[in-house]
Amino acid sequence: MDYAATGQEALSRIAGATDLEALEALRVEFLGKQGSISGLLKTLGKLTPEERTVEGPKIHGLRESVTEALASRKATLEAAVLEAKLASETIDLSLPAPETPRGTVHPVSQVMDELAEIFADMGFAVATGPEIEDDWHNFTALNMPETHPARAMHDTFYFPDRDAQEREMVLRTHTSPVQIRTMLAEGAPLRIIAPGRVYRSDSDATHTPMFHQVEALVIDKHIHLGHLKWTLETFLKAFFERDDIVLRLRPSYFPFTEPSVEVDVGYANEGGRRVVGGSGDEPGHAWMEVLGSGMVNRHVIKAGGLDPDEWQGFAFGVGVDRLAMLKYGMDDLRAFFDGDVRWLSHYGFSALDVPTLSGGVGTPA
Repeated sequence: MDYAATGQEALSRIAGATDLEALEALRVEFLGKQGSISGLLKTLGKLTPEERTVEGPKIHGLRESVTEALASRKATLEAAVLEAKLASETIDLSLPAPETPRGTVHPVSQVMDELAEIFADMGFAVATGPEIEDDWHNFTALNMPETHPARAMHDTFYFPDRDAQEREMVLRTHTSPVQIRTMLAEGAPLRIIAPGRVYRSDSDATHTPMFHQVEALVIDKHIHLGHLKWTLETFLKAFFERDDIVLRLRPSYFPFTEPSVEVDVGYANEGGRRVVGGSGDEPGHAWMEVLGSGMVNRHVIKAGGLDPDEWQGFAFGVGVDRLAMLKYGMDDLRAFFDGDVRWLSHYGFSALDVPTLSGGVGTPA
C-alpha cells in the first residue's frame, strides 16, 4: 500500500477543512473507531512478525502525521472563530453596569432608626433589655396588681420555669421593664427610649402575637405635663415631617402613669389612605388615637429605686409597626410578617437610606 499517497491525501483534505464541524468529520473518518487509519492499525495483528517490522512504523507514522495535522488545523480554525467574534461583538464601556440584586432594610428597622435619630436630637439615649422577663419587672414594678387582666394566661405568654427568685417568667408584653431596669442601674436624671419586640397572646387582622414598640421615659426634677406635650409634638412633627401636626390629649388610665392621657392626632383621608396632619375638628378631618402617655406613677418611681418626692417624670409608648403603616401608607399589619419579597421591594428601604434630621428622617413613599 502506498502510505505516502494516502497520507498526502489526508493532509490535503485536513488543510482544506473550512470549519470545526468539517474538521471533526475528517477526524472520525481517519482516526475514529471505524476510521481508515484505525483500520490499518488493526491489520497489523494479522501480519507476520517480519511484516509488522516493516509495515508498523509506516502506519504509526501515518497516524502521527494525521493527528498533528488535525490539531494544527483545529487551532487555526478556533483562532479564526475567536477573531470573528472580537470583530463583530462590542461592548459600550460608557453604559452603566447592570443592577445587581440588593437587599433592603425592613420598614420596621427603618422606622426604629428614624425614631432613634429624632430622639437623639432631643437628648434621649437608647436603652435595651431582655425579651424574656420576670413578672416583677414586667408587671409588679409597674404598679400592675396581681388581679390585672394583662397577667392572665390568655393575654401573656408564660414560661413553665421560674427564675432563681422563684418569679414567673414571661415574654415581655411591653418595653416598660427596660425603664425599671434603667432607673435601678443608672438612677436619675434620666432620658431614654426603649425600642424593641414585645409579645402578647393576640392575633387577628389588626394584632399580631409579636410586634414592635418604642417607649420613652424622662425622670428629672419639676417635670410636668407641659414637657410631655412639647416632646410629643416635636417627635410627631419630625417623624411625619409635617409642621401642621395637631394633638388632642384625653384623660385615660394606665397603672404606671398618673395622670394618664391618650394622645390623638388629626388626619384626613387622601387617595384611600390616612394622612396625618391638621386638626381633627377641621372639615374633612377626624381624630385618631396614636399612643398612650402620662406622668410616671409614684409607685413606679419608687420601684425604680428613686424618691418620688424628689423626682418626677413622664412616659409614653407607641407601636412601631403602626407608625410605619401611617407614614408609608401600608394597609395590612400582617404583611409585615408574610415575607413577601414583592411587598418588601415596594416598601423596603435601601441600606444607604440612613435617616438624618437634615436630609429627612424618612424615605418618600
